[in-house]
Amino acid sequence: MSISVIQKYFPKLDDEKLSKFIELAALYEDWNSKINVISRKDMDHFYERHVLHSLSIVKFTGFKDGSKVMDLGTGGGFPAIPLAIYYPEVHFTAADSIAKKIKVVEEISKALGLQNLTAVNGRAESVKAKFDFVLTRAVADLPQLVQWSRQLMSAKNNNAIPNGLICLKGGDLSEELKPFKKQAQVYELKSWFDEEFFETKKIVYLDL
Repeated sequence: MSISVIQKYFPKLDDEKLSKFIELAALYEDWNSKINVISRKDMDHFYERHVLHSLSIVKFTGFKDGSKVMDLGTGGGFPAIPLAIYYPEVHFTAADSIAKKIKVVEEISKALGLQNLTAVNGRAESVKAKFDFVLTRAVADLPQLVQWSRQLMSAKNNNAIPNGLICLKGGDLSEELKPFKKQAQVYELKSWFDEEFFETKKIVYLDL
C-alpha cells in the first residue's frame, strides 16, 4: 500500500496535498478496524483501488474554484475525500444513507482539516442544494442515477464541460447505456492508468 502510485500519475502534487494523501492510509486503517468501510483485501491496494480510482475524475475533467460537487452514495468517502484534497477551492458534499459510513467521512475529513467537504446522512431526494456535478462510484445503474441527479443540477454552467453526472463504473455497461446512447460519453481508465485493476474501469459522463 504505497503512495508511489499516486506520485506516478500526479508528480506535481504540492507538499500539503501529498502529506494529506499519505495521512489518508493510516486514517482509513484505523477507522476500518472499527467500522468496516473498505474490504480487507482492498486495504492492501488502498491507493490504487480507492484513491487513484477517485482521482481518475481529475484526468477526465477539472473543476473550477468555487464549483459545487455532490458525491452521491459516497460510502467511506470515495471519490469525495481524495478530490477534496486535490481541489481545496471546490466544495464537495458527500451523501450516504448509512449513518456509520458518514461518521467515518466526517471524522477523516476533520482529521485532515478539510474545510471544503460537508458530509450528509441522507438520500438524494432529501438534498435541496444545487450542484455543478454529481459523482457516483458503483452506486446504482444509470437510469436510477439520472433520476436521482436531475433535481440536483444547477442551471448555470461554470466549468469546461456542461453540468452533469460523472460515474465511476466497471464491467459491461451495454444494457444500462441503451437508454442514453446519444447522451452518454464513456472513457476507459486504462487509457490513463496502466495497472491491471483499471482494465475494465470506466467513467461515464452525461450532460444533464
